[in-house]
Amino acid sequence: MSGAPLRVVVAGTSFGRVYLDAVRSAPEHFELAGVLARGSAYSRGCAERHGVPLYTSTAQVPEDVDVACVVVRSGATGGPGSDLAQALLRRGVHVLQEHPVHASEIAECVRAARAGGTAYAVNTLYPDLAPVRRFLAAAEVVRRRQEVRFVDAVCNSQVAYPLLDVIGRAVGSLRPWSFTEPVAGQPFSSLHAVVGGVPVTLRVQNQVHPEDPDNHSYLMHRIALGCEGGVLTLADTHGPVLWNARLHAPRDATGRLVMGGEGTDRLKEPSTTVLGPAATSTLHDVFAGLWPDAVRRSLLRLRDDIDRPERRARSGQWALGVSRAWADLTGRLGMPELIRPAEPEPLPTAELAAAVEGLEP
Repeated sequence: MSGAPLRVVVAGTSFGRVYLDAVRSAPEHFELAGVLARGSAYSRGCAERHGVPLYTSTAQVPEDVDVACVVVRSGATGGPGSDLAQALLRRGVHVLQEHPVHASEIAECVRAARAGGTAYAVNTLYPDLAPVRRFLAAAEVVRRRQEVRFVDAVCNSQVAYPLLDVIGRAVGSLRPWSFTEPVAGQPFSSLHAVVGGVPVTLRVQNQVHPEDPDNHSYLMHRIALGCEGGVLTLADTHGPVLWNARLHAPRDATGRLVMGGEGTDRLKEPSTTVLGPAATSTLHDVFAGLWPDAVRRSLLRLRDDIDRPERRARSGQWALGVSRAWADLTGRLGMPELIRPAEPEPLPTAELAAAVEGLEP
């Protein structure tokens, strides 16, 4: 199957739009074969714009479809996504399912995949974003050279599931994990945790606007990973990645810090280094470029699982681990606080820049 482009159906036309863009961006690997949705006017129009059929049930999906991207809410968020995934897997269609997915649903999908001889994967999206990949590549260097001593992380509860995936990858393992009882706060709840045996401090904005759940987060992800040599930081989900060399200076015979001269080569290091591009993408570019590229990478990884069945068990075990850790965390956090704030007023970046321009160095 590795030669011809895989014929792909995308189920769902909300966040599924990102998957549609991803499939269309790589015609050498994938061919869009249809849209699977309930049949709303928007879904019909979406299929028409892409020049593909609209299917309203899994039974209508043709036998020659190779892959389905299930971008429909799973049971974890009150939707039928996992039922769709299982039906397709049993029919012999490989499935990439958008997170979050309960561990019990993942286990059912894995069993359906075995029955259908198919590959199944859960897509947490964010580990495949270019800035997060840079962070994880640098974290791998840290692990090779030194022990990871701590992680400090902040997120919104809506994206806590992929946060745990990223932290597990950054420290090299999810197990063992544990979470303490949170200390409630506004707007963040704080708790201590262990992920992959590494101490983690975690702050979570456990709030959601029930009519507008995709908005009103103060931030998505911020992660700092500390080791003996310094701190590696993903400043935001979409970058940049920063390295802060640890401040350490020798002392002279009088006990005073030696701040320059012989023996202080480590002080020549910049206090902060940007790893990779310093400039970050606009949110327009995030939606149109970074996110579809991340989905494309997930699809290519699924393609490898299709071609190499021996990889599938490991993919399933990692997905189960992420989901179980997320269930433990959300069990501690409890239900999100319901909030209904007004649309946030933007703060012009130019005004911030003007405030610091011309200041003495």
